[in-house]
Amino acid sequence: MARPTQRARTLSQNFLADRPTAERVARLAAPDHRRPPLLLEVGAGKGALTEPLARRSRELHAYEIDPRLVPGLRARFGRRPHVHVVAGDFLAARPPRTPFSVAGNVPFSRTADIVDWCLTAPGLTDATLLTQLEYARRRTGDYGRWTRLTVLTWPRHEWRLVGRVDRHRFRPAPRVDAGILRIERRPAPLIGGAAGRGWADLVELGFSGVGGSLHASLRRAHPRRRVDAAFRAARLDPGALVGEVAPERWLRLHEELTA
Repeated sequence: MARPTQRARTLSQNFLADRPTAERVARLAAPDHRRPPLLLEVGAGKGALTEPLARRSRELHAYEIDPRLVPGLRARFGRRPHVHVVAGDFLAARPPRTPFSVAGNVPFSRTADIVDWCLTAPGLTDATLLTQLEYARRRTGDYGRWTRLTVLTWPRHEWRLVGRVDRHRFRPAPRVDAGILRIERRPAPLIGGAAGRGWADLVELGFSGVGGSLHASLRRAHPRRRVDAAFRAARLDPGALVGEVAPERWLRLHEELTA
């Protein structure tokens, strides 16, 4: 039988052990002025974040993949009819059809899969996730660089780094600090309809890496004079690397190149 520490490593479990941090995450996920009608928690663990989320939600579904932790969660929250402890893998859940929010202390090794699940769920309004700090910084442009996924999804989702959490606030402590990542679906997409396909094509072309700079990559599909004009309109240097271009500048490039 695996020891608790071995099981924690296998499931990438680093339990949140700091009440102020749990309260902070819960306030971000369910602020006083807008409490979500349905909230899904990723990885309830021992219930540190479940507790403040339960106080701030109308209906809470707390998912926990470790069967040894489920009885304790059900005993703790069993008398709260709006809290449902779900034994199983969050990634196997079917996204609700009605609007919902997601919150959780995400297993670091499964962050990418959980974020993808959120991005593809039509009913998701927002997600508040504790992730590796490096992941949150990369996705939100905090290093001064932007990833393909962030740019690709920007017309529909806004990415923000809203906090940093010291690694010693977890048990066992991970090797790195955590970040609080907010992903919010826009009420109306910045680019909609048929233009959305053109946006995806433009971003894929720009991040193809063919030609060196972003300017050179875009010239593979657009005349140089049009790319020059688009870069001037977006106030971009022709030598700019693709990762250095913020999503707002991409929007202007798209506007100019598809006009």
